Amino acid sequence: MLLGNKIKQLRSEHGVLQRELAALLEIDMPMMCKIERGERRAKRKHVMILADYFHVDENEMLALWLADKVLNSINDEDDGEIKNAALKIAQGIIS
Repeated sequence: MLLGNKIKQLRSEHGVLQRELAALLEIDMPMMCKIERGERRAKRKHVMILADYFHVDENEMLALWLADKVLNSINDEDDGEIKNAALKIAQGIIS
């Protein structure tokens, strides 16, 4: 839900309504609400549009988008020890 929180923050800072972003992204309001709450993931193209619209770094927005994908994947795993090991391995590869 990292991206959803960022979208909500940007919306608040710029005084933009969810319906305005939904129209910009050409999606319906329920989908916009779900993206912001972290219940659905935005498409990559939507992330790029939002970065441009709010004049923020595309790489930062894409990093949040990817981090959400990773977190969603590991949250399905019940074993916390395995989750932590997977994150350490991924971090080592990225660094």
